[in-house]
Amino acid sequence: MRQHNQIGDMLCSLTLYKALKKKYPDARITLVAAKTNYEIPFFDINPYLDRVIIFNKSSIKTIIGFIRELRSRKYQFCFIPSTIVLSRTSHILSWISGSKVRVGVKSIDGKENKSQKYLNLKSDFKWGEKHQSVRNLEIVKQIDCDLSEEEINSIKINFGKEDISFAKDFILTNFPDQKKKIIAFHPGAGKELNVWNYSNYIDLIKKLYGDFNNYVLITSGWTDNNIVEPIWAELRSANIEFKILHNMPIKRLGAILSLVDLYITNDTGTMHIAGYSGAKMISLFGPTNPAEWAPNGIHQKYVKSKTNDINEIAMNDVYSLAKTFLTDNKN
Repeated sequence: MRQHNQIGDMLCSLTLYKALKKKYPDARITLVAAKTNYEIPFFDINPYLDRVIIFNKSSIKTIIGFIRELRSRKYQFCFIPSTIVLSRTSHILSWISGSKVRVGVKSIDGKENKSQKYLNLKSDFKWGEKHQSVRNLEIVKQIDCDLSEEEINSIKINFGKEDISFAKDFILTNFPDQKKKIIAFHPGAGKELNVWNYSNYIDLIKKLYGDFNNYVLITSGWTDNNIVEPIWAELRSANIEFKILHNMPIKRLGAILSLVDLYITNDTGTMHIAGYSGAKMISLFGPTNPAEWAPNGIHQKYVKSKTNDINEIAMNDVYSLAKTFLTDNKN
């Protein structure tokens, strides 16, 4: 299996892995991933994996070592879930692996896969605005692997007892008044085009705090300091207390977010973590199509910019949806 390393991509592909394990429960699944300059907790994200092989192409020596390891496994199937881009490298690696059956796409919405010659099981897909989780599942439907709607909806990040205990302790310690609502925010994003201006978050936090006198939790990643620091400064000057979750491990972050009353986040990795943790949430979209990427649980909504500019989203529109969320007993 070869796929992109982003957290959202990996979580949206869980349908594919679950369907494989459903039909072939004894299958041993290996993920081939690119080398990154940061650690990715593959096994926390994907419980169906047995092994991860890192494709390190920094030197001839590392490439040869990778190829030897890949071919030594004698794989029967190789899947290329090309739901985002048609990677020539992924297709070549599938052929190098020596897999007997190499599964992927022949075309997507009329766009031909120019690397399809490396595949021996492929189909034409008309995906349009189908969600990424559905697209991934359709890749393995080619070998008669499938999931029911109930099985798809049941896919969640698996929390261990320690994660659940940590989350409950965190909530009780930092937010002791159980009558007060906990509203969490994620103002950062891995891509600048997905960042709603921090001034919008400041105004939103202040307005909700004025209505609900709620607890405030702010989550951030390792690239978000320039975005969150002005927010922290402004909240301190307004005497609004807040807690920070910075670079929290995926399972612990998800377990905590599953316990808050509302999570408001940009379109980024933590959005997917919250989505697959069952969190009540509002996600904000600029250039990305939410029909393809937004978490779609019963208590998960989104606001999409009318243009591709996320900063065209009005603060009051997000505030109105958040207020409905927080006052609706069904949520």
